[in-house]
Amino acid sequence: MRLCSIASGSSGNCIYVGSETAHVLVDVGISGRRMEKGLKELELTGNDIDGILITHEHADHIQGLGVVARKYGIPIYATAGTIEAIKGCGSLGNIDHGLYHEVKEDRKFVIKDLTINPMRISHDAAHPVGYRIAYGSKRVAVCTDLGVYNDYTVECLKGMDALLLEANHDVNMLQVGPYPYYLKQRILGDRGHLSNENTGRLLCRILHDKMKAILLGHLSKENNLPELAYESVRMEINMGDNPYKAGDFDIRVARRSEVTPAVVL
Repeated sequence: MRLCSIASGSSGNCIYVGSETAHVLVDVGISGRRMEKGLKELELTGNDIDGILITHEHADHIQGLGVVARKYGIPIYATAGTIEAIKGCGSLGNIDHGLYHEVKEDRKFVIKDLTINPMRISHDAAHPVGYRIAYGSKRVAVCTDLGVYNDYTVECLKGMDALLLEANHDVNMLQVGPYPYYLKQRILGDRGHLSNENTGRLLCRILHDKMKAILLGHLSKENNLPELAYESVRMEINMGDNPYKAGDFDIRVARRSEVTPAVVL
């Protein structure tokens, strides 16, 4: 099983998860050309993709969806609210309605030998979800765009072998940065994005002996730095009420504009 970030950041997101026989993408918020280039590095093509799992309808998660869906006829999996919101996005062009497959939180579905389980997240979108994906006994999760986490989030993310988790912003950089006040409040709110510190605190509650890798994703271009996200999360783990140290785990920052080396389970 492989987990790989083709692109992750506030300007576009596309994550690959797959086994030897099943291949899915979580979001296509980049151009079709960039997606194809990323898949080529994984020795795959668009024809190999068995499904696209959409977390929500914001442009940095769907802007390439229309082109990719039309070119390859890939099934699209999303919640009912997200599907309706996507259909209302005129910029995507026409997408065959037969490609849409509705999913629901905490209701598993299967794509070949992958079992996929959506989870609720708190974000200012129509009906957003994260995804947990299992192959045999191996489990990974992709969870970004959540303004707040709770006990449900923690339970959903326990026992993962690897995960891509949002570390969107440094609070100080955001507060003194150029964004208008209303946008700062949106990002900091319960339906916005996780800060580096909150990501570290969430990790403290879900770390376990068998966790192989953690990818920090969806970093803000304006309000974060890869080194800052990495060090802030590590500090929270080292200072947190948990039996681990950050050095016990393979922690990586998912790259904005290039493929991050795959996690292989």
